Amino acid sequence: MVTFLPTAPGPLADVPAFERAIGGAESNVACALARAGHPTRWISRVGADGFGDHLVREIAGHGVDTRAVRRDPARPTGIYFRTAGDRATDAHEVVYYRGGSAASAMAPATMDLAALRSGRVLHLSGITAALSADCLDLLRALMAGPAAAVPQAPNSPPAQSTSFGQGGSAYTGEAPIPSSPVRGAAGPRPSPAAVPGGPRRPLISFDVNYRPRLWSGPQGPRVLLDLARAADVVFVGADEAQAAWGLPDPRAVRAALPEPETLVVKLGRAGARVFRHVPGTPGRDDAPAGTLVPAPTVDVVAAVGAGDAFAAGFLSAALRGLPLRTRVRHGHLWAAAALTVPGDLAPPPARPLADRLAALEDDAWGTLHLGPGWTDAMEATDQEVHTQ
Repeated sequence: MVTFLPTAPGPLADVPAFERAIGGAESNVACALARAGHPTRWISRVGADGFGDHLVREIAGHGVDTRAVRRDPARPTGIYFRTAGDRATDAHEVVYYRGGSAASAMAPATMDLAALRSGRVLHLSGITAALSADCLDLLRALMAGPAAAVPQAPNSPPAQSTSFGQGGSAYTGEAPIPSSPVRGAAGPRPSPAAVPGGPRRPLISFDVNYRPRLWSGPQGPRVLLDLARAADVVFVGADEAQAAWGLPDPRAVRAALPEPETLVVKLGRAGARVFRHVPGTPGRDDAPAGTLVPAPTVDVVAAVGAGDAFAAGFLSAALRGLPLRTRVRHGHLWAAAALTVPGDLAPPPARPLADRLAALEDDAWGTLHLGPGWTDAMEATDQEVHTQ
């Protein structure tokens, strides 16, 4: 998807000009992972137009394999415009032009399913499910069946990763990632053994990404709940869970989503609470209340894209076989890189820098304060971390 960013603050009616950029939840994740050295593939449909040319060229420029992207001569590339404000504020405006787009025509019959299943980890987003009934059918087809095993050894050779969706993406890597009433709740998810036929699917990473404006009816929350229950790793904001499903806290979210092996509930400035099944014991978490991992203090420039960066940072650390708390810290650091730039997409912190910060003792981590330019400044000077 092509994004148009305002050149000045204010409502869309008053913005004099926009700058073209690339956007899309899955493509943001794919680009960030590729920049960090993970072999990554992005799979989607774009129009046979100039915007499609720009999108594919820019994503490939980040090191992402785009050879499986299909061009649609009959439908345009999707675009959207937004204001400079935080999406969480009433002043924030977003206008989507995705109806009838090339990406909205993605379906099991129009996509290369073998390519989509070729990675060890497949990252999907709830935004794609909102684009069309065909897109939803495709997500359901990709999420059906048991997940293939991913080796635990952190030193195994890199494998390919894949992202797919309205901005589409998938990737593989060196290591796995490893009830209260709910609005829109559906019945229990079938066990993998009960899903008929087909090859074993990749490990599914799913970011809920609830966007009420994209859904044409009230079915959105229930659809997203069902998709999340079918995934292996789920990312959801506490505010999203409240808005979509009426769930008041992370434990209620876990009660509604007991199936995913790993559930990350993002808490904004407070950090994230992560739940993970006891190995070999589906449905029972190693910490029933979850593990709270605080976020560092960040001087925010723009909040758009931070969720995608968090998912990419978490998955990068998981692909490297790092411990669970360290994965969440990497998610926070990659999100901080995105929060301190004006666009949707920011280069992730260099691996040695991120590893050094993620390894800080709790007291030092708790006083970490990151502002615009922090990744370049810390990497260039290689000084000890400044805290305050």
